[in-house]
Amino acid sequence: MPELTRRTALTATAALAAASVAAPRAAADEHHHGSPEAFDEVYEGRRIQGRPGGHHGYAVTVDGRELHVMRNAVGSWISVVSHYDPVSTPRAAARAAVDELQGAQLLPFPAN
Repeated sequence: MPELTRRTALTATAALAAASVAAPRAAADEHHHGSPEAFDEVYEGRRIQGRPGGHHGYAVTVDGRELHVMRNAVGSWISVVSHYDPVSTPRAAARAAVDELQGAQLLPFPAN
């Protein structure tokens, strides 16, 4: 059995702290497979839509323009607009992007 070092203990503590702070997945928005349900709504005057599929397993659009979203390892979601503010669902990521855009149009994000 490996010896417990200060570095190992600090790494484990940091990982547990990060997991407990991360946004939890919203059970009401997920299928039994863990994929969030599709949505289509008008939020703050902007049409946001989401459905399973897309580059990272879920496609989101704001006024018909693709919003690049991605699920983190802990189950939270981020978008290219609100990259440092993880949320619990793709719908919440779309709403956060609308809030952040403050009426500006979403511009295409070049994929590598």
